[in-house]
Amino acid sequence: MKIKLVKSLIGSKKDQIATAYALGLKKIGDVTVQPDNDATKGKVNKIIHLVVVEEN
Repeated sequence: MKIKLVKSLIGSKKDQIATAYALGLKKIGDVTVQPDNDATKGKVNKIIHLVVVEEN
């Protein structure tokens, strides 16, 4: 799955920022490709309001 950060992490909770960093997302516009598994879906679900997800 392709994940893109589209909103700023400023003002987000610490655990949400840590989740974004764990996915490799630091700046707006950063894109990462992650495996489509339950762990990744859980992380994305936590920050779904900040990202756009494209499943392949």
